Amino acid sequence: MIFHNKYLSITNIEEMGKYTFGNLEGWKDFPEKMKKGDIVVAGKNFGCGSSRQQAVDCFKSLGVSVIIAESFGSIYERNAVNSGMPIITLDNAVSFIKNGDEIKVDFSAGTVENCSKNERQKSSPFSEIQMKLYQRGGLLKR
Repeated sequence: MIFHNKYLSITNIEEMGKYTFGNLEGWKDFPEKMKKGDIVVAGKNFGCGSSRQQAVDCFKSLGVSVIIAESFGSIYERNAVNSGMPIITLDNAVSFIKNGDEIKVDFSAGTVENCSKNERQKSSPFSEIQMKLYQRGGLLKR
């Protein structure tokens, strides 16, 4: 679970980050390890079952620059796009990117470059609407 339901009473986005993955064994220190600009890399169906907005906002709170996953749960994907949280689908994300790799993402071109490996992968570029939402900071200003 990305954001446990026992923290749903928290409405301040800035505070949400410290509870990210807080109920997952081995991941409880995730918020302390994250630095602004870090990326999250995940496998298939990331965010599936996470229909709560906090599951997106907690990453924004931590300063995550992009979530790259092999696929996303449909509701999570929609929430992320509407919130201006950049997400990229990359078929082999988990094997292409390892912890500590330096990554560059071009949202317009739909490319993910692993500078540590000197390799580049193609993904789907942001749609015009997705780019506008990202640049604006989301559908709704908060």
